[in-house]
Amino acid sequence: MTTKSNLPTSISLWRKIVNKLMTVLVIIAVILAIIPLILILGDVFIRGAPALSIGFLTHLQKPPNVSGGGIANAIVGTFTMVGIAALISVPIGIGAGIFFSEWSSSKISTVSGFMNDVLTGFPSIVLGLFVFVIIVYPTKQFSAFAGGVALSFVMLPIIARTTGESLKLVPTTLREASMALGIPRWKTVLRVVISNGKNGLLTGILLSVARATGETAPILLTASTSIYFAKSIFQPTASLTVLIYNYATSPYASWQTQAWGAALVLILIMLGLNLLVKLTVGRNVAGKRMDL
Repeated sequence: MTTKSNLPTSISLWRKIVNKLMTVLVIIAVILAIIPLILILGDVFIRGAPALSIGFLTHLQKPPNVSGGGIANAIVGTFTMVGIAALISVPIGIGAGIFFSEWSSSKISTVSGFMNDVLTGFPSIVLGLFVFVIIVYPTKQFSAFAGGVALSFVMLPIIARTTGESLKLVPTTLREASMALGIPRWKTVLRVVISNGKNGLLTGILLSVARATGETAPILLTASTSIYFAKSIFQPTASLTVLIYNYATSPYASWQTQAWGAALVLILIMLGLNLLVKLTVGRNVAGKRMDL
């Protein structure tokens, strides 16, 4: 029979066992989540590395029966369309996120937040079809501008939601202290709230850029593709995702190898952006701690 003096010891031992078990399960879950990523990255690197060269990154596309060829126009086209999308979606998304966070009690904020979540779940091809109807069909022209508009619809709800959630994490006491000193609410939002929540804002923008950069369907319906550098944003423009799709589904071995190379370049671009943001945010946080 267990005595009362032994009960605390038994409970403590049981808690330690459960804690160790949960820790092991969490570690196993992390490993299982990382394994597919490692396999994908390894496969893309092994298949795509042979295609990488200076010429591959600086030359234009060539027919499959001609040696050489590159993806320079697709790289430029991708950055152009994502840049147009960012110029459209980042200001609107941050503004909407501020409204979701600072005026969350209003009915308009509740309804608009729900509609924003609905837009997040829209299939990207539907967004591309919508832009095709309102821009491409009336103008009778595929263009980088239409592709950027389509990608902005992909980025906008992600930026708005992540901005709203990041700003909600800023302590209410900071807002109250700022306004108690006589600072107007709009200055409090810009200088106090956004300043303390900017790490989340940068993360949300990066996530939206990653999502937009990897989209293929909206670009097919709006920007199409081209084997040349676009001289204007109102001309058909190549992109990495469409090039990968076209090359990977072709019967030519050389094009399939270049598709793997383009996929590797796309992954390296996203890894570089992630690393840049992490380093920038980390230095800013470290600088603030030193000031404190």
